[in-house]
Amino acid sequence: MVLIVEGERFTVTRRPGSPGVYDFEWDSGPNEGYGFTTAVHGALSLDRAALEEAARGFLSQVDPATGWLAE
Repeated sequence: MVLIVEGERFTVTRRPGSPGVYDFEWDSGPNEGYGFTTAVHGALSLDRAALEEAARGFLSQVDPATGWLAE
C-alpha cells in the first residue's frame, strides 16, 4: 500500500508471519531504504487512518536537515 502523508510517500507492507506489524519505507525521503516499523497490540491490523497517523508521528521526529530521526 502506498500512503502520501504531508507530501511524503511511504510504501507500507504487512510483515509476513507477524500479525499487526507494518514496515514503512520512506520512498520520498532523502535517505534510500530508510523508514520505520510500527505494531498494533490486541488487534490483527491497523486501518488507513491509523497508518497515516503513524507516518505523521515518524515525520514529526525527523531532523529536516539530515532526514534521520532527531536524537
